[in-house]
Amino acid sequence: MNIGLFGGTFDPVHRGHLALARAALEQYKLHRIHFVPANIPPHKQRQPLSPFLHRFAMLALATAGEKAFVPSLLEGPEENAAPVRTSKGQTEKPNYTIDTIRRLKQPFKASDKLFLLVGIDAFADIAKWHQAEALFRECEFVVASRPGYSLADVANALPENLRPRPAVTRPFHKQAATGDLVLKGATVHLLADLHQSASATAIREAAVAGKPLGRFVDAPVAEYIRKMGLYK
Repeated sequence: MNIGLFGGTFDPVHRGHLALARAALEQYKLHRIHFVPANIPPHKQRQPLSPFLHRFAMLALATAGEKAFVPSLLEGPEENAAPVRTSKGQTEKPNYTIDTIRRLKQPFKASDKLFLLVGIDAFADIAKWHQAEALFRECEFVVASRPGYSLADVANALPENLRPRPAVTRPFHKQAATGDLVLKGATVHLLADLHQSASATAIREAAVAGKPLGRFVDAPVAEYIRKMGLYK
């Protein structure tokens, strides 16, 4: 089976997320996509996150109509989880993608294949992710591209030990970030621009202003945001 994993904060899940998942589902013949909201994202957030329960509930509503989409608790709050000690004290253990991937793959058969879905803005920082090189050994990447990025940008974003030499990537600077990039130790599939301009920040701002959210999110999600008074 071909399985997709789509992680993020999903605060909230929006049409852009669903467009990426549907495109990956069709183009790479995925049998299932696990949507995995992070309880504690490793990277510092610019603003406080909505509680995990609300973000998971919105994901459940947004994916209810698609049998292949599975809202996942893989990164949900864990009881009795050991805190991580930092210079500022103790905090909850962050959700690292490499750990989530390995947990998801435990029941896999040898013939099963995992695809990690991510936007190109996030992929640009992939070398900074926890155990970044190991991620490319565990799965193939499906990256949602958009105008302004070249194939060279994608190649140069790879962890240093997987990155091609400058002489190899030089011709890529004039090529749009589309198609497949297959290198030793890394396979990246690039989806063409999905023409979905929705952003979680714009949705939160619209909710604060009391504006309709229908152009950004599905109706059940918009209603949930309204009923629960999120982002006010």
